[in-house]
Amino acid sequence: TRRSVEPILPESEKAMPVLFNEFCSTWGSPTEETILRHLESLKGHNLGYYVIDAGWYDDESFESASKLGKWELSKKHFPHGMRYVVEKIHDAGMKAGIWFEFEMAGRDEPDCFNRTEWQLTRGGIPITAGDRRFWDMRKPEVQEYLAHKVIDFLRENDLDYMKVDYNEDIGLGCDGAESLGEGLYEQILATQVFFARIRRELPNLVLELCASGGHRLCHSFLELACMASFSDAHECDEIPIIAANMHRMILPRQSQIWAAVKGDHPLQKLYYQICSGLLGRLCYSGHPQALTAEQWAVMDEGTAFYAKAAPIIDRGVSTRYGSEIISYRAPRGWQAVVRRGETQTLVVVHTFGAAPEAVTLPVGGKIAAQFMREDLTATHLDGQLTVHGLTDFDAAAFILENEV
Repeated sequence: TRRSVEPILPESEKAMPVLFNEFCSTWGSPTEETILRHLESLKGHNLGYYVIDAGWYDDESFESASKLGKWELSKKHFPHGMRYVVEKIHDAGMKAGIWFEFEMAGRDEPDCFNRTEWQLTRGGIPITAGDRRFWDMRKPEVQEYLAHKVIDFLRENDLDYMKVDYNEDIGLGCDGAESLGEGLYEQILATQVFFARIRRELPNLVLELCASGGHRLCHSFLELACMASFSDAHECDEIPIIAANMHRMILPRQSQIWAAVKGDHPLQKLYYQICSGLLGRLCYSGHPQALTAEQWAVMDEGTAFYAKAAPIIDRGVSTRYGSEIISYRAPRGWQAVVRRGETQTLVVVHTFGAAPEAVTLPVGGKIAAQFMREDLTATHLDGQLTVHGLTDFDAAAFILENEV
């Protein structure tokens, strides 16, 4: 059986720093060159982590998702090695992260894909999902292989952070137990044993869960990790809707929400994206080198506001207000999440299509900080906060002092 791991956070996680993940820039083709270009733009902007996402082990794009299992760095894209890049990330004032999907074997790694004695089967046939097969995590030899490929790699390259993805599922179960369902259960427990080993051998590692975006969001996995991806809706209008829903499911301090930023984004879009990130753990992605000075000013303002809001995000009680959302893909109306902490309250407002010009919320207390575009105004009277000047797909955030 899996032994529970106490959710003791690495020191770097106590301040809940803002992240940057490069995936929405390279879309699965990170290189030494792209990373160094990002670092030139990102340094000095008070970010805590830089995460290298999928594709670092492949000369082609991650889109094919089939070169999994050997986990050997692409010499073409990283001519000076991984440790060189990690040192550059550290020199830029950030901790360095890396992506793995270590429970899989991909078709383009035939030595792994065809190693069927190490893989899950159903009816004696290797379980195959597209170009992926699945390591049998119950086998000690698989655990030792992954300890070398994953844990040793992290340690040798001085990495501080690992994002663990899982982009297929084995279906209704596997061989090796009294039923297919029991086999599935044993496989999950064995996977969690390996996660616990990572935590034990690398206690300062920041561990992020991801599984096709927002999966594995259950207690038995979350107690093993610092954060989890809330969704893959990184560039969609429904980001804040999904992020608000997650308050019912996991701790906001563990809910990593991406704000993908691009040079052609108007300032209103930047406020919308960043305010979405204020509903959990703010993670930037996109094209930082393409941002103007005016856009960077909004980014820096949002990062500073997030730092003030972090204690409320960490510990608070959330209430949602707003319209009933009929369509996530074409939302209409508005929503607000009010998260009340011990001494302060965080208010995050988003509008969608057919938005009202003003939104009023029953929130008392003096406004201590605000994050909104210049054309908006906020008034506070008789225990009610009203935001004026809203248009479609707008956003604003406030910190209020709690009334005694």
